[in-house]
Amino acid sequence: MNVLPDYYFTSDSGYKDEDGYVFIMGRVDDVINVAGHRLSTGEMEEIVATHPDVAECAVFGVEDAIKGQVPVGLVVLKSGAQRQEAEIKKELVTLIREEIGPIANFKEACVVARLPKTRSGKILRGTMRKIANGRDYIMPSTIDDPAILKEIAEALKRIGYARKRNE
Repeated sequence: MNVLPDYYFTSDSGYKDEDGYVFIMGRVDDVINVAGHRLSTGEMEEIVATHPDVAECAVFGVEDAIKGQVPVGLVVLKSGAQRQEAEIKKELVTLIREEIGPIANFKEACVVARLPKTRSGKILRGTMRKIANGRDYIMPSTIDDPAILKEIAEALKRIGYARKRNE
C-alpha cells in the first residue's frame, strides 16, 4: 500500500487504469489475514447481516498469536429481538462456517446497543480494532457520539478483548 506525503488517506483501495480511470475496489481494512488466508470482513458482514435478528453489524480483524488475525463481529439487534446473545452468536458462527468455511475462524460475536459512527454514518472499524487490540487510539474528530467508544470497550472486554497490554 503506497501512501504519499501531503495526500489524504481515505482507507479505500483501488487502481488507475492506462486511460486514467480510477477504480475503487474496497476498503483496505476490509481484508484480514487469518493463518495466511486473506479473507474479506465485508463478505462476513454481508453474511452476518442476513441473520433475522441483526439490524446492523461490523466485522473486523483482531490480533491473534497463532492465526495472525481473527474476525470479531459486533451486532446491533433489531427492535423487539428477545433471544439470548449466546444463541445468536452460535447461529452467526454457523452462518459464516456454512458460507465461507471453517478457515474464516469466526468464533466471537458480541451484541451491542449501537455501533460507533461518524456524523455522516460511516462505522469506525479502525477505531474498534484498536480498542479490541488494547492499543491507544485517537478520538476521531468526526465521531457522532464519543461516549459509545467506552460502551464498545466494555462489550469487547466481555468476550476477552480490549485489554491494555499490562492488564
